[in-house]
Amino acid sequence: MLDKSYPYYLANRAVKSTRKLDVVDKYTGKVATRVALPDEGALDKAIAAAHAAAPAMKRFRPYERQAVLEHCVTRFTQRRDELAYALCVEAGKPINDAKGEVTRLVETFKIAAEESVRINGETINLELSQRSAGYHGYTRRVPLGPVGFITPFNFPLNLVAHKVAPAIAAGCPFVLKPSERTPLGALIIGDVLAETDLPRGAFSILPLDGKHADPLVTDPRLKLLSFTGGLVGWDLKARAGHKKVTLELGGNAACIVDADQGDRLNAVVDRLVFGAFYQSGQSCISVQRILVHDDVYDALRRKLVAKVKALKAGDPKKKSTFLGPMIDETAAERLEGWIREARKAGARVLCGGGRKGSMLEATLLENVPREAKLQRMEAFGPVAVLQRFMTFDEALAIANDSDFGLQAGVFTNDLGHAMRAWDELEQGGVIVNDVPSFRVDNMPYGGAKSSGIGLEGVRYAIEDMTELRLMVMREA
Repeated sequence: MLDKSYPYYLANRAVKSTRKLDVVDKYTGKVATRVALPDEGALDKAIAAAHAAAPAMKRFRPYERQAVLEHCVTRFTQRRDELAYALCVEAGKPINDAKGEVTRLVETFKIAAEESVRINGETINLELSQRSAGYHGYTRRVPLGPVGFITPFNFPLNLVAHKVAPAIAAGCPFVLKPSERTPLGALIIGDVLAETDLPRGAFSILPLDGKHADPLVTDPRLKLLSFTGGLVGWDLKARAGHKKVTLELGGNAACIVDADQGDRLNAVVDRLVFGAFYQSGQSCISVQRILVHDDVYDALRRKLVAKVKALKAGDPKKKSTFLGPMIDETAAERLEGWIREARKAGARVLCGGGRKGSMLEATLLENVPREAKLQRMEAFGPVAVLQRFMTFDEALAIANDSDFGLQAGVFTNDLGHAMRAWDELEQGGVIVNDVPSFRVDNMPYGGAKSSGIGLEGVRYAIEDMTELRLMVMREA
């Protein structure tokens, strides 16, 4: 179902190249297809084209932007199976999860189409005293200008969508560097965008490696850098000059299970398994730290271990597979080392821990020391740690004992506990009675502390890609 090769996109046009990048099937390890590598100087040409396209994109009317986004919704829906298969191959994502991500791709562009025609301003009353009598204030939002995007491997469709769709809605030309490990989804999106009437230069999609992408960070012609990835994002921000920067840099999400959950442990366990192990835990809001009240700890541990042991691992192209490979063997080896480190420090492995190539078993541990990497850092793989607590105050303190703060989950029937979690957890979002892995694509999504700055969620991303323009009018 994959083409033999894929072009890159420069100033809206497909470009072939004699230089090729192999795209590896993450399960078999074999080359599945190839994509064209951008020629020397392509990035500078892309930035120049985006800069030149900014006036035309600003004049591109909201209904015209909406038409482009609606075309994408239609075409992505028509190409749903192709997109899901490409995602399954290039990311090793189980086919059921891949289909779900295609659905989110479509939904994100649909939301952007709706938002594109309601980017509104307001009227401000300036007549606060005699000094300003007869003055009236008005605001509107205008496109920021050309913007640069860098996206990671784990959601090759949806994380691209959360940058590209708001940019089109806002009227910002863009240059995108998708992960060179998973470029296909972005390039198929480019193929669809090339069918539209976007002004020339409105988009470029270049599957560069990181060392050749530095102008996206440093070139002053780009007015915003939006980066999703690891903690290297803070270094990018430091080198970005005067441009606006938004960062989503991951987490090690905690999920609290309160004492009153004894009657619904089966449902809680089902959601914990999903949150910790779907797409092999390679999500920024994957459940990593499970904090369980002493009253229900033993029962939950027993049910959770049994459920995790029953997970089907293997070929992601099979519908029965829940757990596929990690993105590569190096990532699996890293996490295997973290498990080994925790065991040496006194942790107990409840299940899993084994590895074969890039396939790491779904793993649960308990008694993991506070200083261990599995507690302090982002695992980004199919591993979760259990820890018991005695009071809700203790659970909140443990959850906050992290450099990260993207999202947290709290299972509780106590409204007071839910409100306290919302008040006291140092997180971008608190999900009550579900796992932190829950996300709908119109909600604000972003982190506190080392997890980043700025927000995604289409309307919130549009705000970052536009600036407020004020007009004051004095009565004649």
